[in-house]
Amino acid sequence: MKNLKLLTAILLTSILSFTSCQDEIDNENGQNPNTNSATSPTANNLERSSMYDGSFDDFLDGVSCSSILFPLTATVNDTEITLISQADYQLVLNILGQFTNDDDSIEFQFPLTVKLSNYTEVQVANQAEYDALIDACEAAENEAEGAINCINIDFPITILTYDLSAEQTGSVVIESEQQLYTYMNNFDNDALFSINYPITATLTGESNTAIELSSDADLQTAITNCLENDEAMEDAEENADTLETILVDGVFKVESFISASVNTANDYADYTINFANDLSCTAENTVNTTISDIEGTYTVASELEVFLNLTFTGNASFELLNNTWEVTSFSQSSISLQSSTNSAITLVLTQI
Repeated sequence: MKNLKLLTAILLTSILSFTSCQDEIDNENGQNPNTNSATSPTANNLERSSMYDGSFDDFLDGVSCSSILFPLTATVNDTEITLISQADYQLVLNILGQFTNDDDSIEFQFPLTVKLSNYTEVQVANQAEYDALIDACEAAENEAEGAINCINIDFPITILTYDLSAEQTGSVVIESEQQLYTYMNNFDNDALFSINYPITATLTGESNTAIELSSDADLQTAITNCLENDEAMEDAEENADTLETILVDGVFKVESFISASVNTANDYADYTINFANDLSCTAENTVNTTISDIEGTYTVASELEVFLNLTFTGNASFELLNNTWEVTSFSQSSISLQSSTNSAITLVLTQI
C-alpha cells in the first residue's frame, strides 16, 4: 500500500509538472495550436482509430477487438465446419440465418490463433483463455479504450514532431493503420506532434462518406459523430431482433392499409398472417377455409432504422403489401409501418 501511494504521488507530480510545461508552451507558442503530447486526445484518437479492426467476424466470435485466424474448426448449431478462408463465412451465416428466433450456438475447437487490436497474434489454448480475451475486450470498450472502427483515415499522412520547447524536430510519413498505431503507441513522452492537415478520411457504415479534416477539432467531431451513429445502428439492430421475435411468436391481422388516402383494410379482414421462423409467412382465410393460403416471405433488417420487407405471391390484394417498410413503432400488440419510398403509404399490423 505504501508503494502504491508513493507511485501515485510520483505520477501526480509528473502530470502536474508536464501540465505546467505544456501551459507554458501553449502560452508562448500560439502558432502551433495542434501540437499534442502522447497523452493528448488527438493521440488517443489516432491510436484507437488505427487499431486492428476485428469486427468483420463478429457474427462468428462476438469480439470486435480481435479476429480468429484461419484455419479454424467450429461447431455451429450442431454442424461441424472447417473454415480456411473468408469465403467459408457464408457457410456459417447460412446456418445462423436458417431460423430467426432459435438459440444459435458456436463452439470452437482449440487451440486457435487470434489477431488482437494491437496487431499481435496469440494462440488460445482453451475456452477459459478465450473468455478472458472477451472480458478484456468488453472492459476496453466500457472504458472507451477499444478500437474506433467507424472512421478510416486515408493514407499517407504526415506527422510533424516537436520538442518540449515547441521547436520542430522532424516529420514522418505514415503509410498504413498498423504503422500509425505502432508510431502513436510508442510516441515519446518527452515530445510533441501535430498532424500536417488537411487529411481525408472515410466514414464507414451504410454511407461510406469521404470527408476532409482540417484540424484536431475536425477529427474529434468526426469521431464523436460516427460513434453516435454506430450506437444508433446497434440500437436499431437490437430492435430488429426484438421485432423478429414478436413476429414469429404472434399471429397478425391487417388493422390498416392506407394508400392514396384510402384505407383498404377490409380487403384483408378475413385473413390472418403467420410469420414462421424460416423467413416464410402465410396469409390464411379464417372465414372460408376452402380458399388456398397465400404464401410469402419476409425479412427484417436494420440500418439507423428497422425495416420489414414483405413479398406475397398469387394474390393481387396481398401483392399490394409487397414493399420495404420502415418500422415507425412497434409493441407486442401492434406494428406500424411506412413505405420506405412513399411516406403516404402506411400499414398497421395488430396481433390477435
